Amino acid sequence: MHGLGNDFVVLDGRREPLSLDSSTIRSLGDRHTGIGFDQLALLEHPRDGGHVRVRFYNQDGGEVATCGNASRCVGRLLLDETGERAVTLETGGGPVVATDAGEGLVTIDMGRPRFGWREIPLARDVDTRALPLGVRGLPPAFGVSIGNPHAVFIVDDAGRIDVAHLGAQLEHDPLFPERANIEFAQILSKDRVRMRVWERGAGITLACGSGACATLIATASRGLTGRRAAIVLDGGELTIEWTAQDRVLLTGPVATAFTGIVELPDAAAARAA
Repeated sequence: MHGLGNDFVVLDGRREPLSLDSSTIRSLGDRHTGIGFDQLALLEHPRDGGHVRVRFYNQDGGEVATCGNASRCVGRLLLDETGERAVTLETGGGPVVATDAGEGLVTIDMGRPRFGWREIPLARDVDTRALPLGVRGLPPAFGVSIGNPHAVFIVDDAGRIDVAHLGAQLEHDPLFPERANIEFAQILSKDRVRMRVWERGAGITLACGSGACATLIATASRGLTGRRAAIVLDGGELTIEWTAQDRVLLTGPVATAFTGIVELPDAAAARAA
């Protein structure tokens, strides 16, 4: 499945439990010899009253707490499966509610943003709205957690940024003990922002749901946009709203590329989407 080109393999482990090690995940994620994906989502039986438990993995095999666009894709599957208007996903970042927004769109409630240095997390106590990353030619970044760590740079022209070089460098900056997602955002208007992203463990992706949320929070906090805006990514547009109740809502389209059966290295078969 994909959300604006941000693509995912979704494995259904509810019928038969799956045990995935990092080597298997990396093999599946290889775009030449595997299936290829930005992230993998593994569905499991719920444990805390939700409709499904979801675990997310990056291309490098590392597990992450949440993924906005992948949650929208899984949400679409569960909405269609249950016939309900809203479903709850249990994730490592907490419960996530997916709602049918009509016209093929899915809205994810990403919860409340976290601004504390320990919550992001950072390696030390610094001003999270002006991270001291010391990149020549760039302003200080805005730090925030949307279930995963983000550093957002507000720049004059996102298209001129060397995302591959800077993203790879900044993801592993010592300030980020769990690494970080790196966004470069350009203000187009009060309700429109251009953004390019480097995702930790995946590299440059066409879209990033949590990154779009972090970008809106950074621009709205600085008064550069309102609390609702379109985030224009390489793969298309997402709509982000930061509500008066301090909830972050992510809305956008999803698509299924194909469904099938994949043979895992241990010869166990998994239903994939």
